[in-house]
Amino acid sequence: MFEEYKKQGFDGFKTIAELKRNDTCIPKQGGVYLVLRGTLEAPKFLETGTGGFFKDENPNVPLDELQRNWVEGADIVYIGKAGSKDGSATLQSRLRQLISFGCGNKVGHRGGRYLWQLEDSNDLIVCWLSLIDKEPRDVEKELIQSFKIQHSGMRPFANLQD
Repeated sequence: MFEEYKKQGFDGFKTIAELKRNDTCIPKQGGVYLVLRGTLEAPKFLETGTGGFFKDENPNVPLDELQRNWVEGADIVYIGKAGSKDGSATLQSRLRQLISFGCGNKVGHRGGRYLWQLEDSNDLIVCWLSLIDKEPRDVEKELIQSFKIQHSGMRPFANLQD
């Protein structure tokens, strides 16, 4: 499973649960990451997810909004980036923020917040691609555009913007 992403150079393929226990395998450099779901079965959504209330904003959305954003037949549920040529964020620091937010902490990583209303969020799989010569934002945009082409113009489930 996920051979296509491995051929593109993605590494990791760790579950959220595994990364909660030990995230030292995540590179300390910029890049892009994918959050994947290991099954194409319909998800179960939670009315109240595990996401944190950053700046006292409720991260939860109505179940019908989650259903509208769900992309049938897609294994990618979120595409993210870490760092820039001028920035200091790394894949490790950014994924730590994402996971910490999903654990209910007040962390500034509201991007991907729909993930935490998936009943199986701990089983989601994260892989990453370290980038040295490319701008992570540009690669993230390319990945999202490629996804949209393959899925009738829809973004990945938890990506709220291009």
